[in-house]
Amino acid sequence: MRCKAYKLVVFATLLMALVDTSYGQVRKPTRRPANNQQNNLPKSAYATDTAQKPVNNNQPSTYSNIGNANKAAIDTTLPIEVIKANGGLLDTTSRVSLRNDAGVDQSLIRDKAPLPYEPIREDDAVFRVRVWRMIDTREKMNLPFMYAADEDNGNQRFISILLRAINNGELTAFSGDDDRFTTPITPQQAVNAFGGGVMDTVPRIDSEGNIIGYQVRAREVNPDSINKFELKEEWIFDKETSRLYVRILGIAPVMPYMLSTGATMAGSDRPLWWVYYPDARPILSKTEVYNPKNFAGRMSWEDLFESRMFNSYIVKSTVDNPFDLPLSAVYPNNTLFRLLEGERIKDKIFNYEQALWSY
Repeated sequence: MRCKAYKLVVFATLLMALVDTSYGQVRKPTRRPANNQQNNLPKSAYATDTAQKPVNNNQPSTYSNIGNANKAAIDTTLPIEVIKANGGLLDTTSRVSLRNDAGVDQSLIRDKAPLPYEPIREDDAVFRVRVWRMIDTREKMNLPFMYAADEDNGNQRFISILLRAINNGELTAFSGDDDRFTTPITPQQAVNAFGGGVMDTVPRIDSEGNIIGYQVRAREVNPDSINKFELKEEWIFDKETSRLYVRILGIAPVMPYMLSTGATMAGSDRPLWWVYYPDARPILSKTEVYNPKNFAGRMSWEDLFESRMFNSYIVKSTVDNPFDLPLSAVYPNNTLFRLLEGERIKDKIFNYEQALWSY
């Protein structure tokens, strides 16, 4: 019994000695595997030194300087030049040909004047309906509205003709807040309504890439982006002549609202400003419309509107409209119903005249 107890004491003493030496020994670093592909680990997973470097809190953080480095500050010591806009949307200067730029003498259009309207007495107007129409210049029949050639009287786009007359003081533009021609606006306000009044600061850079100054320019608007015009007209039946007349009252360019990102808001078309059509008739009668079939058979813009040589669709009327709402508000989510309602209004006006005749 004594021998067994002695052996147990010796075994326990040796075991405790081994435990003490294992805890006191310094652990060696693990050997790195030789082949990274066998361990499916990238090379960046193995650091060259396992000890962490001390952090110097006195040095500024790298991430705190990123925001300051990206800020493009304008150097106010450099010259800043303001470039005045020459009309913004259009160039009002028209270069006139110094020779007769045609095979014939073109003096008829310059001497042309619109025919006066036949007067209609208020007592004889037994039927009157007001209609608002939309002309989309992207339709094939309305492509002459976008004719982009330059002639002696300037650019031939319809929007350029209107803006040139407004800038020259021959025509007055009225605010688009209402369509009753109540608030006249200046020519610059008419141009700025397209979004061209925004000013951009552009740096001037020399051949070595250094900024030598700045230019402040007005943001330009592409005239081809104006592809809709709204007409306000009135259909009148004169009992004296037993005839249905149409009188155009106003024309307005239409554009949607634009977001800060440059995208347009769907369904936000609105008139920018209005021009009174009877005032524009003398100007439109002296400007010819592009004819793709025969250059000699061109009519004036006044002839085009009076002859109804354009395609349009009704967007509002006074027929069954006690709340004075456009068709887009009556049918907000159904464009097909708007077109069908417009055709119903058109048929009602046509049938009023035809129903007065008896055969």
